[in-house]
Amino acid sequence: MFLGEAMDGTDEQPTLREKAYESFTRHLLARDVRPGQFVSQRRLVELTGLTLGAIRELIPRLEAEGLIKTVPQRGLQIAHIDLNLIREAFQLRVFLEKEAVALFTRSASDETVAGLLKQHRDIADAIRNGDGSHELEVHAQAVDWGMHDAFIDALGNTIISNAYRVNSIKMRLISQDRFRIDGHVGPVMVEHLKVLEAIERRSAEDAVNSLVAHINHARDRALRI
Repeated sequence: MFLGEAMDGTDEQPTLREKAYESFTRHLLARDVRPGQFVSQRRLVELTGLTLGAIRELIPRLEAEGLIKTVPQRGLQIAHIDLNLIREAFQLRVFLEKEAVALFTRSASDETVAGLLKQHRDIADAIRNGDGSHELEVHAQAVDWGMHDAFIDALGNTIISNAYRVNSIKMRLISQDRFRIDGHVGPVMVEHLKVLEAIERRSAEDAVNSLVAHINHARDRALRI
């Protein structure tokens, strides 16, 4: 009986922790809480709809991932977007994605590459035809993130995927705070197409060089603002 109860508790707790984490990151990316803002545990309970116990279990993970920090006598501070965070987040992104895109170039199926190329070319064609709509920008942002995620997924490495996921949250906060794809859809699609066309040729060297140039351009835009 005791063993059964312990097993039930073990099964339930990780689910609750994951729900708390997913709820927090969803609200963070929706800007319901903002970088640099101070929040209380009670505020996080109100925001997520979860228990105070679940929030208290969540805090060490968020601190370890650099998404919040505890400031004595002030409370919990959401990750602050500063120049150091930008440099570090982009540096980690380059390190991870260089190896990922090289492997993707060698291993991705022709169909997968063709699908990514079509997505990007369709957006580029829409821009040339004068489509500057918000809907296109939202779609382009999803395609942008989807391409980079595909490269990382090709590694099949859970440790790297988790590190990339956390860094991706920071990258999206930087994007919201410092720059967005809005107004840059055309240039971003051109840079992506250079990467994808190199992958189509199965040139890992060209794909890596084009990807690094693309990431560095995004970093430079964030640092200039």
